[in-house]
Amino acid sequence: MGVNAWRFAATYDRFSAATEQGGLAAHRADLLADARGRTLEIGGGTGANLAHYGPAVDALTVTEPHPAMVKRLERKLVGREHADPPVMVLRAPAEDLPFPDATFDTVVSTLVLCSVDDQPRALRELRRVLRPDGRLLFMEHVRSDDPGLARRQDRMNWLNRIVVLCDCNRPTLRSIEAAGFTLTHLTRSTLPKAPSFASPLVVGIATPPGPTPAETPGSVTHRAGG
Repeated sequence: MGVNAWRFAATYDRFSAATEQGGLAAHRADLLADARGRTLEIGGGTGANLAHYGPAVDALTVTEPHPAMVKRLERKLVGREHADPPVMVLRAPAEDLPFPDATFDTVVSTLVLCSVDDQPRALRELRRVLRPDGRLLFMEHVRSDDPGLARRQDRMNWLNRIVVLCDCNRPTLRSIEAAGFTLTHLTRSTLPKAPSFASPLVVGIATPPGPTPAETPGSVTHRAGG
């Protein structure tokens, strides 16, 4: 982990405060209201999602590969040893999750699939650890469907990688479907307070191959972005 990554971890909460207040926290709350049962969150960062998990979550496991982020995440959990839901933090990359097959009812990825080293492998791991009737809840900034903006994302990706250590031009929705998931809900929006080349945002729910959960519609529901 380079010096830039340690600096990014140290400043992440301050750096993202305006974006969270501008609407990202509301997206997190809406998305995580659908978390239930045994839940895994990958790339937990500094713990921005922790406050949004509700009583339907029986137990929460958070993985994070970077030691600087793990330290900050663990600090947020001090005094929450008897929190509801109980939280366990593990240092692990999304591409190599230390769990048996079909362990979790819900897997959560928020602003993570843009930075994993191997996105297809990470998605295969998420599919593997999900139960057949489980759900993937995701919120990711992605490559634009607009050709002009997509070209700008390609031109500016080098800067995005330097500043926020991720790619702004990954076709993450296509990758999710290529991994065998079926989209059941999808909201297209924009990342608040972000430059245009990093702003296209998708928030959604996907299911792995297998029985469709009774509470999940069988077709994609497109909701207007906010």
